[in-house]
Amino acid sequence: MPYPEKSGGEHTEKSRSSMWYLLPILVGMIGGIIAYLAIRKDDPRKAKNCIYIGLVMVLIGILFNIMLLGVDVSNNPGFNVNL
Repeated sequence: MPYPEKSGGEHTEKSRSSMWYLLPILVGMIGGIIAYLAIRKDDPRKAKNCIYIGLVMVLIGILFNIMLLGVDVSNNPGFNVNL
């Protein structure tokens, strides 16, 4: 048995690397879910934070796309591109 168990069958908490935060930052919500599933038993607090970071990254992406919808590049005379 690689991890000692408490009475009740629960695993003791083991600190995981902070590099797991890179997965939701780079991949978004899917990365947050993958990180959560990978570290939820060893470090539940860090696992929840990965979910939250993934959610924030998705919201930032949505807001960024909404802002870009208001930009009209083709009709802007100062853009100097022939279409």
